[in-house]
Amino acid sequence: MIYVAEANEPATFDTKVRQPGLRAIAEMVGEQPPRNAGRRFEKVAERREHIPSSRFPTYWTKCLPELETSYGYICAYSCFRIHPVTGAASVDHMAPKSRAWHRVYEWNNYRLACSRLNARKNSFEDVMDPFEIEDGWFQLELVGFTIIPNPQLPRSRQRQIEDTVRRLGLDDFADDRALDAENYWSREITIKILRSESPFVAMELQRQGRLNSGDE
Repeated sequence: MIYVAEANEPATFDTKVRQPGLRAIAEMVGEQPPRNAGRRFEKVAERREHIPSSRFPTYWTKCLPELETSYGYICAYSCFRIHPVTGAASVDHMAPKSRAWHRVYEWNNYRLACSRLNARKNSFEDVMDPFEIEDGWFQLELVGFTIIPNPQLPRSRQRQIEDTVRRLGLDDFADDRALDAENYWSREITIKILRSESPFVAMELQRQGRLNSGDE
C-alpha cells in the first residue's frame, strides 16, 4: 500500500450523489424533504444511525467513473491498476455505511478499490487508510515479494500494517508483484508502464536501488 492523495470532489458530485443521498436518508426516517420527481423512500428507522446499511440507495456508483480517473484506475489497497477485463472497480466506504451514516454520501469517504478487496475489507475498521499512511511504511521484500512493515516504525504501527496485510490478504498477490518486477527487469515493460500498472512495486524497486540502468 502507498499513500494516496485525496482528489478534489467532482463538480457534479453534490447533485448526483450527496443531495439525493441525504434526501433518501431523511425520507427513511420519516421526514418529508422537497422532492421534484420520483417516489419517496419508505420509512425504515426512527433515527438515521439505525438505518440498515443495506437500505442506503447506491448513488455512490454514479461517481465511479470520476473516482477511477481521479485515482488513475489504481486500487487503493492492492496498488494494482484495475482492468475491466480481469476485475471490476468499486467504491469502498472507508468509514463503513453501518457505522457512519453521515459519511455514506461523502466524496472524501470513498476509496477506489477492486471488488475483491472491497469485499475483503467489508465493514472491518482495522484496515489502514491509504489517505493517512506514508510512503515507505509498507515495504516489499524482493525474495518472496511479500509485504513487511518498515522495521524503523514503532511496534504498534508495525502491528497495524501487519493487521492490514492480513485482513486484505495482500500477500495473495505476491506472485503478481514478482511477475511485474521480472517483466520490468527483463525489459519487457518500461518503468513508465510499471508505475502506471503496479506503482507499489515500482516505488519499492526505486527505494531499494533495483531499477534498471538508465531509469530513475
